[in-house]
Amino acid sequence: MVWMADGHHDWKTPNLPLIPGEPLWVFGYGSLMWNPGFPHLERQPAVLHGYHRRFCVLSHRYRGTPERPGLVLGLDRGGSCRGMAFKVAPEHVQEVVAYLWEREMVTGVYRPSLKQIRLPSGPATACCFLADRRHHQYRGALGPEETLAMIRTGIGSSGPNRDYLLNTVEHLRELGIRDGALFALAKRVAEAAEPA
Repeated sequence: MVWMADGHHDWKTPNLPLIPGEPLWVFGYGSLMWNPGFPHLERQPAVLHGYHRRFCVLSHRYRGTPERPGLVLGLDRGGSCRGMAFKVAPEHVQEVVAYLWEREMVTGVYRPSLKQIRLPSGPATACCFLADRRHHQYRGALGPEETLAMIRTGIGSSGPNRDYLLNTVEHLRELGIRDGALFALAKRVAEAAEPA
């Protein structure tokens, strides 16, 4: 790991303690599940214990603005998360890690970590992008009403925040992944958009 003087790791530099010549599993819990964007040998359903999928990261660009931020997903502490894991061949690990850093680490709001996951074929270690609770974009203390309001009103360069939520839920259903909290939130957002 590369560490900065203030104790935070240098998030712009890929710093996972990888073993040369070994494949790498990558855990996806959001758009990585249906749009990984990198070459992989196989894909398996996976469960990560100790973290759950949650709208806990402020979006000032893609799903909101600085004046009216939106919310995007992060892996926050507690519970468990069902997602997809992708096995990257040893010869592609370096390029895939560089791609993931460019995609996920734009502002350093995530802490890339190697965590144990459970696959149908057995346990494995995977690269997981965890929400960094010390980052200024982390908003894990929001209540349900505030979360709902931000998702309903956030619009950024990638479109409305509500579309991000509804698209995520649609893909989770297609993949056979149940997430009760997200599904309930999507139902409330969809109901709020319907004419009275």
